[in-house]
Amino acid sequence: MIMRAWPLSTIVLDCTLQPEHPSVRTMSNLPSAIHPDILPRLDPEYVAIHNEHIAHRIPPHTIPWNPDIRNAPYIPGGSPVRTVGAVKDINLQNCKIRAFIPEGTPPPEGWPVLLYIHGGGWTLGSIDTLNSFISRQCKENNCISVALDYRLAPENPYPAAVDDTVDALKFIYYNGKAEFNANVNKIAVGGSSSGGNLAAIACLKAQELTPPIPIIFQLLIVPVTDNTASVTDSRYPSWKELQNTVWLSEGRMMWFRKMYLPDPATWTEPDNSPIFASDAALAKVPPAFVCVCELDLLRDEGIAYGEKLKSLGVKVDIKVYPGAPHQILGMDAALKVGKQQADDAIKAVGDAFRAA
Repeated sequence: MIMRAWPLSTIVLDCTLQPEHPSVRTMSNLPSAIHPDILPRLDPEYVAIHNEHIAHRIPPHTIPWNPDIRNAPYIPGGSPVRTVGAVKDINLQNCKIRAFIPEGTPPPEGWPVLLYIHGGGWTLGSIDTLNSFISRQCKENNCISVALDYRLAPENPYPAAVDDTVDALKFIYYNGKAEFNANVNKIAVGGSSSGGNLAAIACLKAQELTPPIPIIFQLLIVPVTDNTASVTDSRYPSWKELQNTVWLSEGRMMWFRKMYLPDPATWTEPDNSPIFASDAALAKVPPAFVCVCELDLLRDEGIAYGEKLKSLGVKVDIKVYPGAPHQILGMDAALKVGKQQADDAIKAVGDAFRAA
């Protein structure tokens, strides 16, 4: 199933109600109402959409686990899936990939490749998540865009998602030329949230393979980089400052972490928290574009990871999107700031392919 964008005509953009208005008082009683700590700082476009389409949803971390939670409606406001030359689903040993293939004749050396990994706290999401963004990468950058359907927690906790990411990377490198005319010397990786975590880890794991797999670029959108972060952690003030933020609150993030990483002893392993990788390994990762959102719990750990790579000589661009919560990439048709993030990410990957 390909997720469709919500028609913009259904999205109410009037967010002029004052706090004392009775409708606002009613809104504050809804399960996912915007917390008063966060409301004045949020992008007004986002506020309107949240109040119309998200505020009534029961946060998944507040109810007993059931796999049916994964069937909840997707974030509203996403753009449509682009038409590409072909779409090919391929089953790997424990997971599946979907390759979006450009139209036209491939260059003699083959199409460049982007492996993109969805978010959802290693627990939610699927191969259909962000097909609009992944197909747009294919369309606008003339590249093979590969979506990864990795195994999810709690049924498949760590290291299943890491293993599936490495398997997908190896398949692209060893079979991509034959399967979809890939240029395996031009592989980029990217991901959102937990997918950004896995993309960063892929750049570390690729060095350990025999032979190492060359990755030319990493696109890290609102990434999880440190699974030891908490509201009492002075290293990352955003955890305390934004513990009540929309969509990815502290409670929800800890729920995800405990689903995927039930053993706290593993939280400092580089395969979970790439910021703890050795300086020698981090110094060898490819250039990165790190996108973080001002009102995202994960903001400061994403910035810290980018700054650490910079300090080790890696070329890194870091951008903070003002007034934005965690999930704006999936709302690129409804939010100007979401479209800006998507546009920036498309350009960053295209520039990396052209420079390689």
